[in-house]
Amino acid sequence: MPKTGERLTWTAAGPGERLEYATLEVPLDHADPDGAQITLAVSRLPATDPARRRGVLLGVTGGPGGDGGLGVGMPARLADTPLAEVYDLIGFDPRGTGASTPLRIEVTPTTAPFDSRPPDSVFEAMAADMREREQGCLRAGGEMRPHVNTRNLARDMDAVRVALGEEKLNFLGYAYGSYVGAVYGTMFPERLDRSVLDSCVHPGWTWREQFVAQARAVRENVDRWAAWTARRDNHFALGTTATLTVAAVEGVAAQLEGRLGASVRTSFDGIVGGLATDRSAWERLGLLVGALRDALAEAADERTAALLAEHATGGWGARASEQWKQSVLEAVTLETEWPTDLETYYADMRVCRERYPYGHGVLRAAPWVGAFRTFRSPEPPTVLARDGYPAGLVVQADGDPMDHREGGEALAERLGHHLILVEDSGEHEVYVLSGGNPRLEAYVEGYLVDGVLPPARVTVPGVRQAPPVPEDA
Repeated sequence: MPKTGERLTWTAAGPGERLEYATLEVPLDHADPDGAQITLAVSRLPATDPARRRGVLLGVTGGPGGDGGLGVGMPARLADTPLAEVYDLIGFDPRGTGASTPLRIEVTPTTAPFDSRPPDSVFEAMAADMREREQGCLRAGGEMRPHVNTRNLARDMDAVRVALGEEKLNFLGYAYGSYVGAVYGTMFPERLDRSVLDSCVHPGWTWREQFVAQARAVRENVDRWAAWTARRDNHFALGTTATLTVAAVEGVAAQLEGRLGASVRTSFDGIVGGLATDRSAWERLGLLVGALRDALAEAADERTAALLAEHATGGWGARASEQWKQSVLEAVTLETEWPTDLETYYADMRVCRERYPYGHGVLRAAPWVGAFRTFRSPEPPTVLARDGYPAGLVVQADGDPMDHREGGEALAERLGHHLILVEDSGEHEVYVLSGGNPRLEAYVEGYLVDGVLPPARVTVPGVRQAPPVPEDA
């Protein structure tokens, strides 16, 4: 670990650019500080009002593994906020990701089809694919993989703090980053000042439980959409109750599979889950289901395919052309226990296939590399607590499809943080990253800039509202 007060060597991103980059060496194994070292890529955007500067604000988003995360790009996303006036904004690529020392996986072929409602007959093939994926992690990850976990990421953050010459960190964490911030506060309470945790991992769930909760969260959004649509049957004609509306969706799914195959139905299931989480897309989803129903009734296969192509979402996993990719997700999620009995997964897959097919929920319950793990984490996960640092903020959308609402509420209660609940919203990573929400921004910035906490529990509306389609008389 760098000595206290050691300074990083900063290089400007380009001529006239304020964003700066540096690298920092940290131990691969923090228990062996003189052993093998890895490199972290760090970024900084200096405070624009030095007279009001109150330290550094470090941000972590996405993942585990930077899936959608910003890493060194985090400061640029916050550059136009009041935070940039009073903080040096710090970003970094967590170990194993981005421009930091990478953790690789050898991409292995899959044999099971990509199916949102797979039959029992392919369960064993799905498990075999994951067994081989874990072997690909083993071949490519080497000795680094056991040391890529949340506790070491928190230690890396503290090494960044030391190298910056700062006594304390202020922290903004999104999604997996919310858990990272809570772990840092538990491990280094005297080093954490103000903290905001947005879209939260549940403090009491294993990673498997977190995955399966995503399937449930997507279905909850679908049910909300169905209830909204049913109250507007004059416009959509999908049924006057939520049950009837879901039945209309299921009718389309069955016809798609019967006429065009399971892969087309799988695409539809993904579209339903994706659009249902976006309140502003609710009318579009209702009209799409009706248009597909009509096209199928007329055997208009080309029109059906065109409707689906217009709303198609991505598939699952790596592209076939990739030989290597980063595998931090496959390492970090093994820091909690995974069942080794495959029947446990198969039973949950059957439930998800029936109840949570939308958004590919069954794949959240399917066997993961953890079922075939080739290493044990060097230390148990952190038991989160707040003992020695100030109360902070938790931000949670009630319809977050990735980090279930329960996680934010449980984390706020566990840490004694104040909770901002974003109501009627399927947003994930809300503050700034999901677009402007003035009421939320006022609370977050009032706390981080001025130190003023809102009440213990407040609500703000989401900004992506359902279209103004009138309800039936």
